[in-house]
Amino acid sequence: MPTQTDRIVVHPRVVATIAALTALSVPGVARMDESGLERVLRCVRGRRAPGVELHLDGNSVAIDLRLVVSAGFSLLEVSRRVQAAVSRAITEMTDMQVRQVNVQIEGVRGATYA
Repeated sequence: MPTQTDRIVVHPRVVATIAALTALSVPGVARMDESGLERVLRCVRGRRAPGVELHLDGNSVAIDLRLVVSAGFSLLEVSRRVQAAVSRAITEMTDMQVRQVNVQIEGVRGATYA
């Protein structure tokens, strides 16, 4: 049985992965986008979720997401759905307070035809 001295620590990589997978599950999100600098840092520091930047402060987090959206979807609507879904997922899975979820659209993926 847990006591008051027990603690659970969630690694920031886990929070970033939850944010990325949740964002990718929203209809209209084609992929996460990472900058060239992120690619270099990922190779140097090890694997982490591309297109996600966390700003942790105690038990609260602010999240910056960089997305590529599929053509034909409303950028505003996709962004709002991503914000709501990521905030809900982080809160439910980690019990952390989400201060903000910032979404930056890096591009639009064109439709592909068979």
